[in-house]
Amino acid sequence: MADGYLEKRMEEFSSNSRRSTAKHISLDVLFEKNRSCRGYKKDFVVKRDMLERIVKVNTKIASGKNQQVLRFKLVTKGDDADFVLKNIKLGGMLPELHLPYEGTEPEAFIIVCATAPETKIIDIDLGISLQSMSLKATEMGLGCVMIRAFNKVNIVEHFALSHEPLAILAVGKSAENIKLKTISVDESRAYYRVDGVHYVPKVRLDDLII
Repeated sequence: MADGYLEKRMEEFSSNSRRSTAKHISLDVLFEKNRSCRGYKKDFVVKRDMLERIVKVNTKIASGKNQQVLRFKLVTKGDDADFVLKNIKLGGMLPELHLPYEGTEPEAFIIVCATAPETKIIDIDLGISLQSMSLKATEMGLGCVMIRAFNKVNIVEHFALSHEPLAILAVGKSAENIKLKTISVDESRAYYRVDGVHYVPKVRLDDLII
């Protein structure tokens, strides 16, 4: 009886270990997979609870002077999302491609607002928030792009926002093939596309350290 119990416990431990390993994603992997995505799969619908899980990271991350002035408007697929799409710009460095391609437009958004006038500290908070939310989305198997080029007046009026919008995070299931390319400090840092692959140049470590 004792032998059977121990055998069962060992099987449970082994099973739990396999599940834990399967779920674990290293931070380095998340960083590499966390790319700005400008094309999304239409057969995947981002639900409100998914956006809530992404925004929840803001209850745990750093905040300058612990002010926590950021607030979030969640927008899922529908007329509101269509309105946001008409008031944002993507792929500014590749204007000839007119991104996103038709049929790959994002359909869910997180509008990030601030309850206080924008300052350097709030901008730092914004960067921390956007990066943290993007990493969480990546962990969930989703893609994001941080958007600062948008019609602020139209967004405020349409959603009757009482706080100033600072950025918009588009969220969805990525339809893109994105790869990093290591470069030296004197090479171009502009992202580009070749044969359907989106390349993102990143300066190598030796050139970053002074």
